[in-house]
Amino acid sequence: MAGETADNGRGGSVRGSTLQVVQTLAAQGEPERAAQLYEELGSAQRERLRKEAAQGSVKERHWLVDVLRRARDFTGAARLLDGSGDDVSVADLYAQGGQHVAAAEAYLRAGEVERAAAAFERGGALERALEVYRGLGARESMAHCLVRLGRPFEAADLYHELGQAHAEAEALGGVLAEDPRYVEAVLRTCKVLDAGGFTHRALAVLADALSSSELLRADPVLVTEKARLLRRMGLDVEAEALLARLAAGANMPEASGYRFLKAIPIFGELTLEDMKDLYRLARPVTATPGQVLLEKGVPGTGLFVLLEGTVDVFSGNEPNARQLNTLGPGSFLGEISLVQDGPVSANVRAKTAVRALRITRESFQHFLATHDAASLHIYRLFTQNLAARVRALSG
Repeated sequence: MAGETADNGRGGSVRGSTLQVVQTLAAQGEPERAAQLYEELGSAQRERLRKEAAQGSVKERHWLVDVLRRARDFTGAARLLDGSGDDVSVADLYAQGGQHVAAAEAYLRAGEVERAAAAFERGGALERALEVYRGLGARESMAHCLVRLGRPFEAADLYHELGQAHAEAEALGGVLAEDPRYVEAVLRTCKVLDAGGFTHRALAVLADALSSSELLRADPVLVTEKARLLRRMGLDVEAEALLARLAAGANMPEASGYRFLKAIPIFGELTLEDMKDLYRLARPVTATPGQVLLEKGVPGTGLFVLLEGTVDVFSGNEPNARQLNTLGPGSFLGEISLVQDGPVSANVRAKTAVRALRITRESFQHFLATHDAASLHIYRLFTQNLAARVRALSG
C-alpha cells in the first residue's frame, strides 16, 4: 500500500491519500493499523505526510499524534503537537525521541523549570542548564554543570558554600597540571582533605603533584605543604616510604568510599567520568551504636555504603527478630531503592559507631536523567543481578 500511495506514475503526488487512510483508520478506532501503515512508509514519505498533516485541523493532528506515538516516532509526534498549547506533552514526546534540548524548551514554555534544566543538562546544553539552575537557586546542580563545563574552581566554590568537602576536592581534582592555577588547586585540595580527616589522601594528591614535573618537585610551597602533612601524620623516616607507595598508586586508603562505591555491581560498567559524577552525589553520614539505618516496611530512600564500623541485619523490627547478617566496611545497603520503589525488606541497626556514604533516591534519579549511557548500563546490570537473585531463590 505504501508504494501505491507514494507516486501515481503520472508525475503527480497522491500522498494525500495515504494521510487520509491513516486519519480514517485512526478516526475509526484502529490506531494500531494506522501506525503499521505509517511504519511501512519510507522516511521521505513519512516526512511529506507529517508536513501535510501539519496543515490539517487540530482534531486531525491529534489523531495523527496518537498514531505516531504508537509507531514510536516520538519526535514527529512532538513536532505535530508543538504549538497546540500542550507543552508538557510536547516536551515528554521530545524527551522520548532523544531530543532533550527541544524538550527543555517546551518544558520552559510549560513552566516546568526544574524539568527543563535537567533536560538541558541531559542534552549537553550545559550553559543553558547552568542558566536555568542559577535562576532556580539550585547551587548543587549548578556545581555539577560547572564541573562538566570544565570550570572546577567555580564548582569548588559552590561545593564549599554547601559544605560538601569531598565534592569540593573532587571538583578541584579536575584541574590539569598545565593549568596556571594547578598548584593552587593542589594546595586547596590537600587542605580540604586534611580538614576532613583524609590526610593520607592529601599526601597522595601532593605526592602525585610533586612527581609530575621537575619544576613542581622543587616548588617551595608544595614542599612546605608536604612537610605540614607529614607532621600531621607523626611520621619521619617511614613517611618517605609511604609517599613512594602513594605516588605509585599503592596503599590508597578506602576511607573516602570511592573504591567501595565503584565496586557495587550495578555500577560495574560506568566510565571514570560518570563514577566521579556519581561520587559527588554521596553525602557522609554517621550512626551511633543501636541506631536504625534502615527500617523494614518503610519505603527505601537510597543507598548506604559502609566506610567504618559494623551493622547488624535483622528479619524485622521486633525485639525477637532473627539476626540475618553482620556487615562491615565496603558493604552496601538499599541499592534496590535507587531504581525501584518499594519497602525495605529488613531492619539494619548499627552495631558499633558507623561512618557511611549515602546517595538518596532523588539525587540518583537526577543522575540517571542526565547521564544516558550510565543509566542504560545501570538498568541492564540491575536487571541481570535481580534475575540472578530470583534464580538463586528458585533453586
